[in-house]
Amino acid sequence: MNSRALLFSALLLAAASAPVPVTAQTVGGRQTPPAAPAAQSLGGPVVAGVCLLSREAIFANAAVGKAASARLQELTRAAQAEIDAQRTPLETQARALEGQPDNAENQQRRQQLAQRWQALQQQAAHNSREIEATRAKALDRIATEAQPVIAQVYGQKNCGLLFDRGAALGGNFANDLTADVVRALDGRIQTITFERERLPQQQSAPAAPAQR
Repeated sequence: MNSRALLFSALLLAAASAPVPVTAQTVGGRQTPPAAPAAQSLGGPVVAGVCLLSREAIFANAAVGKAASARLQELTRAAQAEIDAQRTPLETQARALEGQPDNAENQQRRQQLAQRWQALQQQAAHNSREIEATRAKALDRIATEAQPVIAQVYGQKNCGLLFDRGAALGGNFANDLTADVVRALDGRIQTITFERERLPQQQSAPAAPAQR
């Protein structure tokens, strides 16, 4: 086998040994949002009518958010299993070609295997886009359910202005609505059901022929 074939086999095996992940995340987009900002220690007087809210903490702590995150992780595992099932035979074929003569037949087999590996990477990226679309749609549904609850708690606390809690640099957080909204949302809804979103396959440009 010449040096070119050796290099091709090494690159192909390196690609086959690398992970082809389908990205996963919680519905809120962050694994462990803080329960309260560290800057709360600055204290100060309560500003009447000015209230705070953390949507990320709502998505992470409300029952419906936890249920949606668990379902999203389940769909992510299924999407990853699709990729893993196709990856294993490609790894086997790549190892079988290692050390084989650099004749016309093996050159064609290596080229075909490289094309199949590229297609698998594209499929993994497509699956990730579908999981992200699923996450976004679930998040939108939860936000829709939470909006009237937020408005209700906002009125009960006599708020006149609502800020994102994460944007506050410090002060008195007594008018943080987050915990009250989580409790009220739990009383309104506990879970949602959804399936994986399906997106059209993106057309990729044909690969350039290998240089001889």
